[in-house]
Amino acid sequence: MNVPLLDLKAQYRAIKAEVMSAIEAVCDEQGFVLGPRLTAFEEATAQYIGSRYGIGCASGSDALLLSLMAMGVKAGDEVITIPFTFFATAGAISRLGAKPVFVDIQPDTFNIDPALIERAITPRTKAIIPVHLFGQCADMGAINEIAKRKKIYVIEDACQAIGASQGNKRAGILGDTGCFSFFPSKNLGGFGDGGLITTNDKALADSMAMLRVHGSQVRYLHEAIGFNSRLDALQAAVLQVKLKYLDQWTEGRRRNAERYQQLFTKANLGKCVTLPPTGIGNFHVYNQYTVRAKKRDELRAFLKDKGIGSEVYYPLPMHLQHCYRDLGYQKGAFPISEKAADEVLSLPIYPELTELQLLYVVEVIESFCKLG
Repeated sequence: MNVPLLDLKAQYRAIKAEVMSAIEAVCDEQGFVLGPRLTAFEEATAQYIGSRYGIGCASGSDALLLSLMAMGVKAGDEVITIPFTFFATAGAISRLGAKPVFVDIQPDTFNIDPALIERAITPRTKAIIPVHLFGQCADMGAINEIAKRKKIYVIEDACQAIGASQGNKRAGILGDTGCFSFFPSKNLGGFGDGGLITTNDKALADSMAMLRVHGSQVRYLHEAIGFNSRLDALQAAVLQVKLKYLDQWTEGRRRNAERYQQLFTKANLGKCVTLPPTGIGNFHVYNQYTVRAKKRDELRAFLKDKGIGSEVYYPLPMHLQHCYRDLGYQKGAFPISEKAADEVLSLPIYPELTELQLLYVVEVIESFCKLG
């Protein structure tokens, strides 16, 4: 049996007629940059998240960058985040000449450990970027308490967490800004790159909307040095169609995660594979279903041989990346992140998975575990 890590074709087949109709409408209109298609999607997504404003941009990476720029982060400033994340989280900080200051993660949720944040704050600290990794929120109550007391911004890296929530609030309104990615593999994925920022702060919203078009509000008049980061109308039209199905797809992912839990528990594989827990008060949307395995690389090779897709998110923490050697971190600086990088493995979780496929994944892992 073949079980790919992700099957976008299955999703597309179910909504092909709607998507192609939306694309054809944009082609007939010949309006491709900004315009009413983008505005409609920005408003719909902001309403879904619960924010006052939504600002479309070219990618999740740019969403982070625009947030930092609007907050006035510049060379010499510091921004706190985690080393166990996708490169864009730290890369956006570095692009402005600011310094990423890493703190370690919690061993269960993989999210930033709030207990470690305060000791990392200096007079140069301008913001904290908690990452809602794999689809569940970091401990935003604790993070916001520190940020408010220290008068620093909070930028949610929610690129893997659209639809996730904590308490009664969705990711994207738990900080000063929320950053989303519409990369095709995300729970809400476009037909290429795309991103969006949410906020309830009008001044930040106006600034980010201006910065994404070269710092201009009036054509050819530039109030700031921005750059080109626009979510085009074709992507907005596709995403507008998909947004209607997001909750349905999320429930499919959650259903599959629950089924994994049942099957793994029944197979008694706790000594071989550690399943992902959900933090207190969190609504997990499972952009990834990430387990831990002490023999991770051997397990991954075994799965591949049996036709099952998997991926390692992420094999090398940021502080050990070659491009960040100048920060001076050594191996052992963030042991929980380093251990996670050695053990994590993401399994297929997309909503179109069948019961037979889920059973097959667990049966293959069970057979691997029996090999010792």
